Amino acid sequence: WSSIKLSKFRKDFYYEHQDVTDRSDGEIQDFLEDAEICVEGEDVPRPVFEFKEAGLPSKVMKRIDELGWKRPTPIQSQGLPMALSGRDVVGIARTGSGKTASFLLPALVHIRDQPELRRGDGPICLVLVPTRELAQQVDSVARDLAAAVGISVVACYGGEAKRIQKQNLYRQNEICVSTPGRLLDFLESGDINLRRCTYLVLDEADRMLDMGFEPQIR
Repeated sequence: WSSIKLSKFRKDFYYEHQDVTDRSDGEIQDFLEDAEICVEGEDVPRPVFEFKEAGLPSKVMKRIDELGWKRPTPIQSQGLPMALSGRDVVGIARTGSGKTASFLLPALVHIRDQPELRRGDGPICLVLVPTRELAQQVDSVARDLAAAVGISVVACYGGEAKRIQKQNLYRQNEICVSTPGRLLDFLESGDINLRRCTYLVLDEADRMLDMGFEPQIR
């Protein structure tokens, strides 16, 4: 990596919505307590109460409406402004809490601001997951949301033919969802590189460590 010149990139896309600014500290505190949100860190952005307050692209907002998502879940309310601000985020939430969308929606905003991928480039966003089943779940949500803004997604995991996944890697995918082992296989074979990767997600990172994936993650 020391011999590779990497391009600079923007990562802060968040502008606080006026409705968020106008809320009193008491309103914010009541919301955090009611939603059981615990926040640590310095200069943490205020949570958003509505998706419109996050500044997402209009086509993404349309898809959110089509999916029937009325309001952000707690992890989304606090996670969206943090991730859109380019902060490193450690989010802990229950299964079914909307965690996947909390990192995918900011990823779409980030990707749209980056230079277009050229042949041999990609991905811009890498989502590492511990299992094939989770890879399939995240891939499904990612494809649904990404299609709204013309972003391509590829999934790489064990239990499926490498040949087909390898072919898919050459389609200049902005998002790659992968298990650690399969990603390393493709990195070592030169079928994928991470020179353009500027948005990294470790989904269920604790589980990956429990499964012994620490060497691969490092």
